[in-house]
Amino acid sequence: MSTPSFAGALAGAGLPPLRRGRTTTLQVNVGRRCDLACHHCHVEAGPKRREALGERLAARVLELLARCPALDTLDLTGGAPELNPHFRGLVRGARALGRRVIDRCNLTVLFEPGQADTAEFLAREGVDVIASLPCYTPGNVDAQRGRRVYERSLAALRRLNALGYGAALRLDLVYNPLGASLPPPQPKLEADYRRELGALGVRFDRLLTITNMPIKRFARQLARRGESEAYLSLLVNHFNPATVDALMCRSTLSVAYDGQLYDCDFNQALDLPLAGRRATLYELDDVAALEALPVATAPHCFGCSAGAGSSCGGALAGNAGA
Repeated sequence: MSTPSFAGALAGAGLPPLRRGRTTTLQVNVGRRCDLACHHCHVEAGPKRREALGERLAARVLELLARCPALDTLDLTGGAPELNPHFRGLVRGARALGRRVIDRCNLTVLFEPGQADTAEFLAREGVDVIASLPCYTPGNVDAQRGRRVYERSLAALRRLNALGYGAALRLDLVYNPLGASLPPPQPKLEADYRRELGALGVRFDRLLTITNMPIKRFARQLARRGESEAYLSLLVNHFNPATVDALMCRSTLSVAYDGQLYDCDFNQALDLPLAGRRATLYELDDVAALEALPVATAPHCFGCSAGAGSSCGGALAGNAGA
């Protein structure tokens, strides 16, 4: 199979080249350290990783938020963002500025040493939690994320529920397929999650379905199984032009732990810099300057635009699935 062109797919659908719109979300990858090493992880996070955002960059993040009112959301990701020593300072600073803060939490981190009061901290600061739970059955979760992860994840969800998450405080769950397939329709799967988890006494707000990106760990898994070409063909053949306007790269600025700038977290993982040139957060004074810049694209972009689409906020268009 020849390498598919995302730009070509846009042109074939009568769409212009992909360009950035108004930037409203600052997504910061605070480091690669994580207590888990999931098979689908596109940043290849794990317990032995040591890359981490430092104090100077944390201060610069808050400075930019204060300077740019268009940035209404600080989205903290990793690795497990809670393990970074500057995580709480970023949360407090952004909340003091009146910004929405998202913590992309793997749930099990709440039981790691030094994290005994993290759930209470998140609740006190009014942080929105987007929590990974790739299935509602223990077998599928543990197969993808490790032994006893399902059990610990449910314990963490109950702890968050006891603090008001899933009621007064926002708690969304994230599903991604176990293998080389697109997520099923998000509304139907959400209903399944709500039924199964509700029977276990767990509540949440929304389910977000995210397509596995054919990069890094998941790409190697596909290669070992001889599924690389078939999976990319699946994504290409399900390209949905209706997803393009809502692609997260149009409204999100992705910042790496070293300050480098990217259109999205996936481009960051592949080191495809913003607008094709190296730049850091220290050089950026106003996110308005990013509007209309071309988005760096590659074949993995078909992952965000296949079927109902996929982003850090879940499905993008209609109820399509496969």
